[in-house]
Amino acid sequence: MNNKQKKIPFNSLNTLIQRYKEGTFQEIIDDWKWIFNYSRKYKKAIIFYVFLGILSTTMGLVSSVASKYLIDIITGFDRARLSTMIAIMVGSAVFNLTFSSFINRLSTKLSVYINNDIQSDIFDQIMDADWLAMNAFSNGDVLNRFNTDVNTVADNAVSWLPTIIIALYNFLATFVVLLYYDMIMAMLAMLSAPFLVVASQYLIKKQREYGKKVRAMNSEMMTFEIEAFYNFDTIKSFGITKMYSKKMRQWQMKYRKLRLQYNLFTIETNILLSVLSYIIQFIAFGYALYLLWNHSITYGTMVLFLEQRTNLSNAFNKILSIIPAFLNSSISAHRIRELTQLPKEEHKANSFSMENTKGYTVSMDHVDFAYEPGKTVITDSQFIAKPGEIVALVGPSGGGKTTMIRLILGLVHPQNGQVTISSETTVKQASADLRSLFAYVPQGNTILSGTIRDNLLMVKENATDQQMIEALQIACAWDFVQKKEEGLDAKVGERGKGLSEGQAQRIAIARAVLRDAPILLMDESTSALDVTTERQVLRNIIAQKPNKTCIITTHRPSALNLCQRIYRVVDTQVALMDEKQSSQMVIDF
Repeated sequence: MNNKQKKIPFNSLNTLIQRYKEGTFQEIIDDWKWIFNYSRKYKKAIIFYVFLGILSTTMGLVSSVASKYLIDIITGFDRARLSTMIAIMVGSAVFNLTFSSFINRLSTKLSVYINNDIQSDIFDQIMDADWLAMNAFSNGDVLNRFNTDVNTVADNAVSWLPTIIIALYNFLATFVVLLYYDMIMAMLAMLSAPFLVVASQYLIKKQREYGKKVRAMNSEMMTFEIEAFYNFDTIKSFGITKMYSKKMRQWQMKYRKLRLQYNLFTIETNILLSVLSYIIQFIAFGYALYLLWNHSITYGTMVLFLEQRTNLSNAFNKILSIIPAFLNSSISAHRIRELTQLPKEEHKANSFSMENTKGYTVSMDHVDFAYEPGKTVITDSQFIAKPGEIVALVGPSGGGKTTMIRLILGLVHPQNGQVTISSETTVKQASADLRSLFAYVPQGNTILSGTIRDNLLMVKENATDQQMIEALQIACAWDFVQKKEEGLDAKVGERGKGLSEGQAQRIAIARAVLRDAPILLMDESTSALDVTTERQVLRNIIAQKPNKTCIITTHRPSALNLCQRIYRVVDTQVALMDEKQSSQMVIDF
């Protein structure tokens, strides 16, 4: 019996009792109902798992009884049944080895299947979650839930019910065997249980605090690690690697302190529990010696007593160890369900077609928007961009330009007013399903690891080489791509490693061009291009599809000269600039 089995079950049992008193036990039940939705489809395999476990336990008991008789035969020099007992023991050992391996294989397969089922479902639901709701979680926290918590649920979704059934059967069968040979020995074998229950009360508060702190710290550390590796270039460029190394060691120090504090606590309590366990063991051993001394039992029966006493104690603790697994799975399931229960994006029927050659108009009418109550970002603002136009959004950083893009894409929705996409005959509110009409080039480096071909095909899986080359030509990227030895199959690293910033931007623009959507959004996506290339790219885009609607955010005067209208975003207001203001802005730039 390991230390963890001795301590945690009773802590968790009291936790369950406390949850029941607080009226929150139903949350645990709801969490497990959610878990069983995934394990239900594998119920036949789980039933077979239980059958094999019971059969293996039975054969183990048979082997123990056979060993008793074998010892009695040897010590009594009675060889009449020697070959039979040896055959039973060898057969039981081979059976247990075979079936324990098979059970392990079956359990692992079921766990992997359920893990994949849950992860694929959770991934789909995360991707469909409301943008604002999803951004309330840090990337580290989401990854921790998506991986660690899903693994915890998947492991216990398979093993929890079979394990408790098998453990109960083992406990009852072992108790019956002991009871058959000696009632007092059976009672002594049970004696350790109440002592361990009483002694474990002290662990309740510490165990709960430790679990909460570890989960929170894991999420925070993962967030720090993700940000550090994601901003690797920036950290090195600023020469602050030592500062980040220092922060990493500070996190490690906090984690080490927490682990060592709990380790000291477990050592102290383990000593107490071990002493109690040894006392019970010595009492049982003394009683067995007394019976043997008085010739009330054989030496083989004494060995059986001591072996099955340990087995009974382990079976009892195995049953109780199910409780922390039950509780931990509930906690993990609850954390996962928090992601699945996030508000979903609203989906509406999309009657618009990518093939509409006359294009689409994007407009805003008296829009108010705030990410948080009382913190307005956009106030009573209007905007329009028509087919065949390039319309610019300008303004200070953080003024609301990117928020305007999010409103147009339907990632966020106005508290007042409306954002619409319209054809000549139909007007629709901006929503998730209308994003099929958009090609988007966001700020920053959005190139993924793989090849240039991979990055292009992500928006149009069936694109031909000729279509990709044409998109690269429009984005003024084909000149440098064709010079690479592998051409379209040239490899690029994460975030475009191996490409300059200008090259990465042109690949991203080519990707948006390849999508061939009627509305193009470009958020500071030509900032790394020289003036000549920038103007050529914008002209190429309009020339390719004269009715394409282009909306750009920029600070470049070269781009502003090509725009039909310029909107200034400042002090939460989006205002159309007249010709004089626009000309002055170009001069100011």
